[in-house]
Amino acid sequence: MVTEMRIVVTLGGNALLRRGEALTAENQMKNIRLACAALKNLAARHELVLGHGNGPQVGLLALQNEAFAEHAAPYPLDVLGAESQAMIGCMFAQAMHNALPDRKIVNIVTHSEVDKNDPAFVNPTKFIGPVYDKETARALAEKKGWIVRADGPYYRRVVPSPKPVRILEIDAIKKLVDSGIMVIAGGGGGVPVSVSSDKSLDGIEAVIDKDYCCSILAVELNADLFVIATDVAGVYLDWGTPEERLIREASPEDLKTMGFASGSMGPKVSAAIEFVERTGRTAVIGSLEEIELAVEGKAGTRISADCAALVTEA
Repeated sequence: MVTEMRIVVTLGGNALLRRGEALTAENQMKNIRLACAALKNLAARHELVLGHGNGPQVGLLALQNEAFAEHAAPYPLDVLGAESQAMIGCMFAQAMHNALPDRKIVNIVTHSEVDKNDPAFVNPTKFIGPVYDKETARALAEKKGWIVRADGPYYRRVVPSPKPVRILEIDAIKKLVDSGIMVIAGGGGGVPVSVSSDKSLDGIEAVIDKDYCCSILAVELNADLFVIATDVAGVYLDWGTPEERLIREASPEDLKTMGFASGSMGPKVSAAIEFVERTGRTAVIGSLEEIELAVEGKAGTRISADCAALVTEA
């Protein structure tokens, strides 16, 4: 297969289990099929490497975990992260195979090294699980010892989200991608682990942001383009106000002067900036529905070191 570009695409967990939607396997599979339909044409022309979020899914597993707590000690978040990677990756692999039956596709349960002293452990920002109204969220926080924060008009549980340092399986991922296999990797940011001086691994109670992990993945794979697919059209200035406007083109320097929410758009912008600065190539943040147009430069927020001036539209 002759490909035009190597593209790393990462999809948010909320695109797979949508806000306010029942957290069922049927709904998740339906949304994954829709995602694969949006990706099918790109995958036919380009070499895609897929990553995905797991916030709603790992939160659901945690709730199921706690429901059985009187019978067995709850599993830690790193193990639940591995479970969510396997679950989502399995569904993605099936749906992509059905969309492109001639392609070889493999899902890798990925581990990401983190620093045990990362300040994220004292300032949880990663949303997991379903959305709640304010009163329900506060009651659950008091009962379960959770930390909850506003997520748009709703409230959700937040947990520590340390930045990944490296992807442990990167050499194997490179070999698979170089051999023409479509790889699903970095799901949920990878299973967080610390690496000791003797190279032994220990799981860490956290959930990594998938955008930071997939930014590393895109750099290591020498990707031509890094695409962060989400449920909005791109990055906005003055989001949620009558003055909001979509950023169409920006340089890393432009975006560094702006403030974005740490629990939502902030990590996406930071991860895109890191890719652009480390490679000199382009990153795009946009909606999954417009992903083909985003790759062509006709939709989404395009971030490039070559951008001469900030471009916005109402």
